[in-house]
Amino acid sequence: MNPTNPVVAFVVVMLVWTVSDFVAKKTKSLLSSLFVASIIFLIGFLTDVFPEDLLASSSLLALAGVVVGFIIVHLGTMISLDDFKKQWKTFLIGVATVVGIGVALLIAGLLFGDHISGATADGYAQVIDFVVAGTGALSGGTISVLIVQEAALGVGLSSIAVFPVLIAALQGLIGFPLTSLLLRREAARVKAEYRAGNLAPVLTADTEVADTGVEDTEVDTTASKLPAALRTTPGTLFCVGIVVLASLGLNNLTNGVLNTFVVALIFGIGLRTAGIFKPSELVGIDSLGLMMIAIMILVFGPLATVEPSDVADLALPLLLAFLFGVAGIAGVSALVGKLLGYSIPMSIAIGLTALFGFPGTMILSQEAAKAAGESPEEVAAIEHEILPKMIIAGFATVTITSVIVTSIIAGRIGTG
Repeated sequence: MNPTNPVVAFVVVMLVWTVSDFVAKKTKSLLSSLFVASIIFLIGFLTDVFPEDLLASSSLLALAGVVVGFIIVHLGTMISLDDFKKQWKTFLIGVATVVGIGVALLIAGLLFGDHISGATADGYAQVIDFVVAGTGALSGGTISVLIVQEAALGVGLSSIAVFPVLIAALQGLIGFPLTSLLLRREAARVKAEYRAGNLAPVLTADTEVADTGVEDTEVDTTASKLPAALRTTPGTLFCVGIVVLASLGLNNLTNGVLNTFVVALIFGIGLRTAGIFKPSELVGIDSLGLMMIAIMILVFGPLATVEPSDVADLALPLLLAFLFGVAGIAGVSALVGKLLGYSIPMSIAIGLTALFGFPGTMILSQEAAKAAGESPEEVAAIEHEILPKMIIAGFATVTITSVIVTSIIAGRIGTG
């Protein structure tokens, strides 16, 4: 197959996102843009209407790999130090959620083990193999999937190596609509609290990123301490780029113990607190819209590799993983969140971040705020309550806890 023309690929991707954004706005985010785009891309790839190299050929995946760290620093500058300190409850819910997923899948294995274990073309897959692979994939991102794959291939179980890839590719189809509905309910609750005078007003900036479906609100309009020459588009990107490089350096020095993106988020919060970066540092630069679209495309990358035959062969384990996994997420996160004083919709939404992480945590939060708020002030107040929780939750589940848990249990694959 000839490589897809880069311009054609870029135009097709933009068409898909335009349609998805249009549907999200018309349904007031009842159908989130991420969910609609996921469905379009999945159908397109499964039917070969879209070539497998569509996203890569558009150059957006390559761009996303470069700028994702920039966006995370930007997110850090959207969160005040006080907001960050308040999120210890969110972190606990995220940790509990990952444990809940593992317990739920273990129960599924005990109940249905006879139907999902047995001889495969490449060896004998035990129930525990599926439980470990499913826990790693449902609770984590790329790193967790790679850990499971390495362990499975190390003992010759390629079918188990495929299993987490399919979960990672399909879990957004479950997570996006469920989280969108929950965040809409939470946004309505926050709006009522705001109108009742129970929430302090949040200052807003008159800046909107056009045509991306993403609107940034600010909690402070104070200018940064950077000289004027570094507050231009290239100057800002240079400064944020230095922060990303520092984050990457710490990641490499600690062999990944200090994750690049976690460090970038903390740097963003710290630099905003010190006044070096202004709140929402990247707002106002010429390239933010394209950068935002590029990182959204990261979500759809795994869909290009889904094969109908793989889904059919692993249909029952996939169904059980999603049913029990989501049940475990909902039960544990609701219980822990309620004990910590969070609403049930917000608690479960925090737990569901395990299914998608960043950038979905940001996009769904902003869509819910814009759908519920009837003025810039209301949108800002709602986003101020929801966005920090969702961002921290995504890192708590996908980036930190899932990697630790998966690293510990991956060694059980092939030993049952």
